[in-house]
Amino acid sequence: MATIKDVAAAAGVSVATVSRVVNNGPKVSAKNRKLVKQVMLDLGYRPNANARALVTQSNRTLGLVFSELTDPFFATLAGGVEKIARSNNIQLLISNGLVSAETEQRAIETLLEHRVEAMVVHSKALDDETLIGFANQVPGFVLINRYIPEIANRCVWLDNVTGGRLMAEYAINQGHEHVAVISSQYRIDDPNHRLEGIRNAINNANLSLPESMIEYATPDQEGGELAMQNLLATGAKFTAVLAYNDAMASGAMTMLQDHGISVPEQVSVMGYDDVLLAKYCRPKLTTLRYPVEMMAAKAAELALKYASGSKPEEGLTFKYTPTVVKRDSMVRV
Repeated sequence: MATIKDVAAAAGVSVATVSRVVNNGPKVSAKNRKLVKQVMLDLGYRPNANARALVTQSNRTLGLVFSELTDPFFATLAGGVEKIARSNNIQLLISNGLVSAETEQRAIETLLEHRVEAMVVHSKALDDETLIGFANQVPGFVLINRYIPEIANRCVWLDNVTGGRLMAEYAINQGHEHVAVISSQYRIDDPNHRLEGIRNAINNANLSLPESMIEYATPDQEGGELAMQNLLATGAKFTAVLAYNDAMASGAMTMLQDHGISVPEQVSVMGYDDVLLAKYCRPKLTTLRYPVEMMAAKAAELALKYASGSKPEEGLTFKYTPTVVKRDSMVRV
């Protein structure tokens, strides 16, 4: 097992420098900080290494890394993980990753510093190689809402391309030929994959989706309002709006109604996720159900299973598919 001296020797720096990097201290250049972290990763060194001899014993903690504490989607995700933690009588340790590679990596490292052997990680900004490295180090490392072929048996994920296709197909089957899209401004897989599915369905129906009919904003209600305001400002004609998530759909409906446009009589709106908000919109929101609580529970179970010594099965993955939830905000034209 690597020690702090091993890391210092391999990186060509002092033990004190490694210690400062470990503790996120000052007086370390960005170059040396990056080098030391890479050597730590390569050698499998983790802080509190004096306790690693107890690795076969559970520290009765399940870790969770996710992006946004106030987002209803992530609240549901956390609820699914918490149920498994509670049922196994273990503590849940949450580390907030936001949507940047630096904060996501720091969130994972924080769990490692607490000797967490089982963790559910929602990461969108870190590259595949870094996550594969963590998976090789941490017995109970499981990704949720991310698919990496090399560690497919540690991935619990949603087929967002199929989800986007289902959205568009449902709108098209309701007679909508002029569709607008409001999507997340974050350049991560989820919005890209959903938009890919939407485009596939529209192309298969011999319809078109001009770039002018797509608006990007923050994936929340305020972003939905802004995206819809921008679409209306173009004067474009559309009868249906497909939103990246339920929060954006809710904001879009508010903006449409503020402009005297009736939903769904004049413009239909469809969301994605089926969080609690969808049931309390007026009109109630037609959406796609993302079984995030079920997926989160599955990911937590896998993390605990792998951390206890069970080896992930080769060739196995855990792919889920969303389903359409028909309510009142999408009607036939």
